[in-house]
Parts: sequence; C-alpha cells; structure tokens
Amino acid sequence: MKFLVTGANGQLGQELQKLLRERGLDFMAFDSKQLDITNRVAVFATFEQVQPDVVLHAAAYTKVDVAEDAGRELNWQVNVNGTKNVADASKTYGAKLVAVSTDYVFDGTKNSDYVETDAVNPQNAYGRAKLAGELAVTESGADAYIVRTSWVFGEFGNNFVYTMQRLAATHSKLTVVNDQLGRPTWTRTLAEFILHLVDVKATYGVYHLSNAGTTTWFDFAREILKDTDVEVAPVTSAEFPQKAYRPRHSVMSLEKSEATGFEILNWREALEVFLTGLKNAK
Repeated sequence: MKFLVTGANGQLGQELQKLLRERGLDFMAFDSKQLDITNRVAVFATFEQVQPDVVLHAAAYTKVDVAEDAGRELNWQVNVNGTKNVADASKTYGAKLVAVSTDYVFDGTKNSDYVETDAVNPQNAYGRAKLAGELAVTESGADAYIVRTSWVFGEFGNNFVYTMQRLAATHSKLTVVNDQLGRPTWTRTLAEFILHLVDVKATYGVYHLSNAGTTTWFDFAREILKDTDVEVAPVTSAEFPQKAYRPRHSVMSLEKSEATGFEILNWREALEVFLTGLKNAK
C-alpha cells in the first residue's frame, strides 16, 4: 500500500510522516513547493506518477485571522480549490482519501457536544472555506474520510503550547481567554486515528477527533505552564479581540470515532506525554 501525503511541512504532515516511517509504510510526501495543490494539472500529474492507494490530505491554509482580509483569496484557493483537486484526483486514480477539517464549521452556539450530523454554520472565512472543502470531497465521489479536529498542538510547527512557552520565558504574567470551551488535539493522536480509519476499513464519512476531556484556553495554558512560576490570568473574549470569530462552545462528540475501536487519550495525558518527550529530547 502506497500513501501520498500533502502538506508535508505542516504540523500534521510532519507527524504523519514520522508515524508512517515508524510503521515502515511506503509513502511520498509533498510540501507546497513540491506540489501546489491549487494547480489542478500538477495534482493530476503527481497522482499519475505516484499511483497512491491512500491519500492523506493534510495541506491547508490555517492563518485564521489573516483569512478574514489579506489572506482571503489564498484561504479559498488552498482549502477549497486545492482540496477539490486532491479529491477529484483521488476519485480518478481510485485512491482512498482522508481529508482534515475543523470544528470551525460550527457556530459554537450548541450547549452540548457537536455530533457529525449536526447542522453546520461557520462564522469565519476559514471555517467557510473548510466547509466548502468538505463539500468538494463529498461531491468528488471519492472513497473518503473527513476528519474534523480542533485546538491542534504537537512537535512540529507553531501551536498554542509553543506560544505559551515562548511568552512564559519573557513574561511573569499571561492573560488567556477563559470563555471558549473546546478539546485540544495532539497531532500524534490525530495521525494515529487517520491511519486507524484506513487500517480497520471504517465506514467512509465524517468523523470528529480530538483528545478526550474539555477545557478552556485558560485552563489549557495553566496546564502547559504548571511547572513554571508564571501567573496565568483569565480574560473574556471581549477583552482579547481577534479578527476572526471563534466558537464559544467548540466541543465535538468523540462517540463515532471511539466506536471504530480507537482509544482516545485524555488531553491532559496527551499533553503530559508530549511535554515529557520534549524535555527528554533536550
């Protein structure tokens, strides 16, 4: 079985490559310079060359605030047109596709966990583009899994854990939003789940995947910095305005994903394992 990975330089793309190597699986990974997914001719030519059995589509435009203005066009080109190209090529060449989406397809007004069949209502440009990308995958007719995730952190790239650690090195007090509820996702857990879906031949469709347990950004930050002397203080979203709307309640149900037989670590455990690994690497 041969895998093709898009977004090779991203947080998830690098994690997927690490896991594929560990498992001795055959894959080829492409970053945006090696494969511009917005170039339909290039995408089909790459599929013709690689002849993948499984496509792990981790490429994405993820600058959520920039997508509201300066990055609006690129956001749409990558997350919609690029995803459509990858999905259509997967259908043409008979490859299974796993495409990654986001909790931002929801508006965050539901008071209970979002299930995969809940009505979508994205409130920012990034969420609207990712939803349009989901529709492109579905409409392609490819054998596909769409995995929605949230609050991603991990070894590679920029993420909330690294941001908190960096700020803690130069500040004695940090203020963090405490009125947005969600579920952090370790890239390792996400990568393992993506391969799990393929391994167990799960039913195609939409799945929600994060680590278990819920938290706020404030409590997430406190857990990250619990072994430091830095004070972490709560603030409201109104006190910390951002260009793009963030869902207030972004908790997605994990029941469907767990029903595939995948065991999901609690986010605190996942964070602990991740941080321990970082310390040991140093």
